[in-house]
Amino acid sequence: MTQLLLLTVALLVLGHVPPGRSEFKRCWKGQGACRTYCTRHETYMHMCPDASLCCVAYGIRPLPSKTEPV
Repeated sequence: MTQLLLLTVALLVLGHVPPGRSEFKRCWKGQGACRTYCTRHETYMHMCPDASLCCVAYGIRPLPSKTEPV
């Protein structure tokens, strides 16, 4: 009976511990997320400082560079 009580308490305590990486780091001026893999709806833009991929949604385009007309 005490083992069952101990197991129940342990499971309740572990259920309240937050996960190690619940939020992804932001990149690409706050528009992307640093992840190990990009989803099907995202594209890889560049590497994040922690060597993960900066994943940005396909709908977000980088701002065009301003060039003078020739």
